[in-house]
Amino acid sequence: MQDILDSPIEYLKGVGPKRGELLRKELQIHTFRDLLFQFPFRYVDKTRFHKIRELEEDSGAVLLRGILRRLDLAGEGRKRRLSGQFRDDTGAIELVWFSGVHWLQKQLVVGQEYVVYGKIQSFRDGWSISHPEMEVVSEENTQAAASFAPVYPSTEKLNAQGLDSKARRRLMKALLEKITPDDLPENLPEPLVQAFRFPKRWEAFQGIHFPKSEEELEWVRNRLKFEELFYLQLRLLRMKYKRKEEIRGYVFEKVGDSFNEFYTQHLPFQLTEAQKRVIKEIRRDLGSGIQMNRLLQGDVGSGKTMVALLCMLLALDNGFQAAMMAPTEILAQQHYLSITSYLSAMNIRVAYLSGSIRGKARQAILDELASGAIQILIGTHALLEDNVVFQRLGLAITDEQHRFGVAQRAKLWQKSHAYPPHILVMTATPIPRTLAMTLYGDLDVSVIDELPPGRKEVITQHRNENHRLRIFGFMKEQIALGRQVYVVYPMIEESEKADLKNLMEGYEAIQREFPLPDYQISIVHGRMKPAEKDFEMQRFVQGIAQIMVATTVIEVGVNVPNASVMIVENTERFGLSQLHQLRGRVGRGADQSYCILMSGFKLSADGKARIRTLVETNNGFEIAEADLRLRGPGDLQGTQQSGLVQLYIADLAKDGKILQAAREMAERILGEDPQLQRPENDTLRHFLAQDKREWKGWSRIS
Repeated sequence: MQDILDSPIEYLKGVGPKRGELLRKELQIHTFRDLLFQFPFRYVDKTRFHKIRELEEDSGAVLLRGILRRLDLAGEGRKRRLSGQFRDDTGAIELVWFSGVHWLQKQLVVGQEYVVYGKIQSFRDGWSISHPEMEVVSEENTQAAASFAPVYPSTEKLNAQGLDSKARRRLMKALLEKITPDDLPENLPEPLVQAFRFPKRWEAFQGIHFPKSEEELEWVRNRLKFEELFYLQLRLLRMKYKRKEEIRGYVFEKVGDSFNEFYTQHLPFQLTEAQKRVIKEIRRDLGSGIQMNRLLQGDVGSGKTMVALLCMLLALDNGFQAAMMAPTEILAQQHYLSITSYLSAMNIRVAYLSGSIRGKARQAILDELASGAIQILIGTHALLEDNVVFQRLGLAITDEQHRFGVAQRAKLWQKSHAYPPHILVMTATPIPRTLAMTLYGDLDVSVIDELPPGRKEVITQHRNENHRLRIFGFMKEQIALGRQVYVVYPMIEESEKADLKNLMEGYEAIQREFPLPDYQISIVHGRMKPAEKDFEMQRFVQGIAQIMVATTVIEVGVNVPNASVMIVENTERFGLSQLHQLRGRVGRGADQSYCILMSGFKLSADGKARIRTLVETNNGFEIAEADLRLRGPGDLQGTQQSGLVQLYIADLAKDGKILQAAREMAERILGEDPQLQRPENDTLRHFLAQDKREWKGWSRIS
């Protein structure tokens, strides 16, 4: 018998073939189920109408009832706008629209009584509302007992076909009248529902679409958020447990000569306690006979590369090769130079492979790799090519892994024979705990949360164009002390020409202020050929150039301990995590370092918050949490590439406590009953066995 929720959307009363096709195209609503899971993105409190005379600065979004007295069209092209005067018996307010003007002109009627909803703003001596929602007065939208009216996402095409938010409310009512509690069976065990005092699942869906009060809305919303996050965690943890049961791994039994010689004779600095703890966690994995699948998080400069090197030496001691893959040539070369420098006194063959290495040199590397002569291979995506064959790959390390696709990473893992290699995934982009539990929920996680001793915190300051001459003076002071300076400009694809112009104008201004032969300036940007970029980079690395003017190509991978000043131009155009990565290019030596955030005079609230966060803290994890709050999970660096789960109702930026409770409950249940065979877990087993119809928005990402 077909599930009613799988019925095509056109079969719902009020839809039909034409509207059904539109819902499919515009909102991907194909079935009754898709409509049911399209939750309101906000609610209009229709329990109270405001009077215009009562409005105050902090009134926020308000509901008004009155008459549209006039409509005026002004401007041309993109600057065209529609404005109108709306009056009740206490006063008037200005309404204005900047888009959908053509359609609105046809729909709105001067002299008609409307219910208006929107956020008020100061306008001349009164108030205005931009893009208000307008509904002709009816018994439904003015009745005293009205509850919180749901507002659904819409588009201009939907509005034009009579499928605006109000029409969608009618469709939702028709759907909820059509389905029964049996069509939405309980999917949480009864003891869990009782423990958290959740409503029944059927009640939750009724309440999320048509809540009677704020309290009910909070109650049902928490139930649905928990349900979504709980099943997400349950699936991730089952993958993790299943992998540990089924995927065997090479056993690295011994700590041999390579590791011991390097650790006792060549270690360039004392390891931090955090590094030692992480190495112990990794050694435990490598000796377990189960494939390691571990995420290593560490802030900029925390010593992840050294941990990776020690792990690679463990692989060598047990007769295996190791590989490290990085997303860019700059970062891969940096790893290669660091590791060959660390191992210079030892007889270990390390090689570098990238797309720019061709011909006989490339073939020689491939031959040595296949024979086992190369013990450690470091490189870019070139490592993934079919003709790159290892004799015995035991450990694969991926740095800044969010820049690689899942299929790309899997290709590296398939280059081993008897078992897959052990996997270590590294990132210098701190990931908020809630995001890590979701993005990497099926990995074991290690965190280096301590910087090496002697590192001084970078002093961060916010400045604008009024301070330009003082900034130039400060740069000269630092250069006179023998230091070097980065000046970084944004480079964003959509406005590449404008950005390049900004970069070149800035470069010319710096050339005028810092003339030859007293000063040498390097310039690096994405439009340069690799050889040109490398030449300019090396001039800076070797200390020939005192100033590097660059775009964000230097965000990761450039290690110049002598550089003590990072100046970021147009700071408002960068995300928090990216700014933190840029700041991490300085503060790598013993000298006091500085990061100067240059911005325009007009900043958005988010822009001010980002800059304030950077100035107040150097802690990458605090910054990542702030970034998650400000921008939401979908915008965080790398998450789109990673296939971040698309959640229906939960919000990783706000629902950390619910996620933690869901994770703990999933761990407890699977810890006691990994196969979910106990009778009390029948509900969970049954729901997981379904075809994930209700959870199609997420995918495995690690």
